[in-house]
Amino acid sequence: MAGQGLEKLSDVAVRNAAPKDKPYKLADGGGLYVEVLPSGGKYWRLKYRFGGKEKRLALGVYPTVSLKAARIAARKAKDALAEGTDPGEIRRQ
Repeated sequence: MAGQGLEKLSDVAVRNAAPKDKPYKLADGGGLYVEVLPSGGKYWRLKYRFGGKEKRLALGVYPTVSLKAARIAARKAKDALAEGTDPGEIRRQ
């Protein structure tokens, strides 16, 4: 994804994202986003389509999983999709 102008988030933006009354998302592009919960938890997710269905893949919790690590995990998942494999199924195995 680097160099394609799709990445929008910075580590500072994720770190400073404050909890609100309801969960909300901060998009990085290409389906990758961080979900900020009212409890203050920040969860990396990748939204993708496989077999005609929209799916979400959990990539980890911020700050344990950094923005850079989340982007790498998203890239690996997209590589699996390009090969015709559901990344969620790989995770379950």
